[in-house]
Amino acid sequence: MLIGLAGLVALLVALVFADPAMAQQTGALDRAVSTIAGDGKPLSLSLQILVLMSLLTVLPSLVLMMTSFTRIIIVLSILRQALGLQQTPPNQVLVGLALFLSLFVMRPAIDQINQVAYTPYGDGQISIEEAVSRSAEVFHGFMVKQTRETDLKLFTELAESPGFESPEEIPFSILLPAFVTSELKTAFQIGFLIFLPFLIIDLVVASTLMALGMMMLSPSIVSMPFKLLLFVLVDGWALTMGSLAASFAT
Repeated sequence: MLIGLAGLVALLVALVFADPAMAQQTGALDRAVSTIAGDGKPLSLSLQILVLMSLLTVLPSLVLMMTSFTRIIIVLSILRQALGLQQTPPNQVLVGLALFLSLFVMRPAIDQINQVAYTPYGDGQISIEEAVSRSAEVFHGFMVKQTRETDLKLFTELAESPGFESPEEIPFSILLPAFVTSELKTAFQIGFLIFLPFLIIDLVVASTLMALGMMMLSPSIVSMPFKLLLFVLVDGWALTMGSLAASFAT
């Protein structure tokens, strides 16, 4: 099991940085599997654990860069800043919210991977490289839907790569940076819209304090209760989480 999981992670990393079609033509998947599995010879338990722990260091980057996590955590961080709360909710709570909301958003993709890749592989119907290829296709489809065409053109030109006739032909080496760039752009657009009403409250409070001659009183201290009251009245958390989840439905 450890060898299988290590091989699965290694092959997924290989697919990220190489064109899947080229990887199949050159036999890169087969070489990766034989390297991990030792041409069918079982590795010692200590080596299995060493390989597995080494490959697990790549998983956080894959989770961050290939799922909805990036957009969600940035929007939640901007929301906290707009409310004027420096450490509330704490970082652990924001990361937990972003993680579970990402699992909710990625549930269709996870179910599809389980159906077309994990279950057949667990039943011995397909090889590990075929399971990884099918999983990569699911992630590829999700990322293509969320990536802007302008960002794809940008990185295609930077890579000096010819155009692609269909989205399925886009390699991960071009799709991944384009996807991350699109996610950052979308996250900041959503954050800007969230920031506006709280900015208006800050401006009104600051103007009122200046008109009353209360120069020494910090406007942020006075405006914070009003921003919290507005956020609670509009059911801000449900609205924000629902809007974030709905933004991936298009």
